[in-house]
This record gives sequence, C-alpha cells and structure tokens, in this order.
Amino acid sequence: MDGYSPSAADIRRAGYHSGMSKLLMNLRNVPDDESDDVRAMLDAHKIEFYETQPSRWGISFGGIWISNDIDLAQAKRLMADYQAQRQARVRAEYETAKREGRAETFGTVLREQPLRVVLTFIAILFLLGLVALPVVLLSR
Repeated sequence: MDGYSPSAADIRRAGYHSGMSKLLMNLRNVPDDESDDVRAMLDAHKIEFYETQPSRWGISFGGIWISNDIDLAQAKRLMADYQAQRQARVRAEYETAKREGRAETFGTVLREQPLRVVLTFIAILFLLGLVALPVVLLSR
C-alpha cells in the first residue's frame, strides 16, 4: 500500500472519489441499437465497463459505467465521436424519409391509430380540467 489518500480538496475538485467507476451513458430512453453500438465500441477499444440494469419501479434506468480512471478520457472521446456520427446518420435518414413521404407525421398517426389519438386528446382534456378545477372552485 502506497499510503496515498486523496485530500478532501482533491475529491471536491474532481467531483468524485478517484477509485469510483464513472457513468459514461445513462440508458434512459436509449434505443437498443445505440446501447449495443456503445458496448461494441468499448469492447473494440478494450475499455473495461459494466452495466447496471434498470430498477423494477423505473426510478433508475441503468447505465454503462467505465471501470478504470485511465480509460475515462478515451471513452468520452470515443463517445463524442460516436454521437456526432450517429446524429448525422439519423438526421440524414429522417430527411430522406421526409422527402420520400415515409416520415411519421400527425396525419399518418391519426390515419393509422385514430383511437390512440382520440384517447390521448381526451386524457389531455381531463388533465387540464383537473389542473383548472382548484381555480374554478376557489373563484366562487
């Protein structure tokens, strides 16, 4: 044991204890293909990571964590590059779909799932009524 222990100032400056794993990616609302791509990217660059699974009640959505401090900077750099490439690809796919008339619009959803649209509209009106109810009751 080398006897080194980080000072409180070091820990505050870093924002975390140096021996702790760092969150690279929160998996909330992340499509499966994206998380698969990130896992493959980390494996390809031999960066050690582990995952936490989402909680049963939806409080935590899981994440991909980098195990070693040494790999964190490289992982963040790779992640930034990956996200820039993915953003460009997805935007290009959306623009192509829009040009070809395949992009999802309100009109297509209304035609394909009219019951869902009507029920959503009713739910919105109901919730607005609940929000307005105290104002109406207190104004009397």
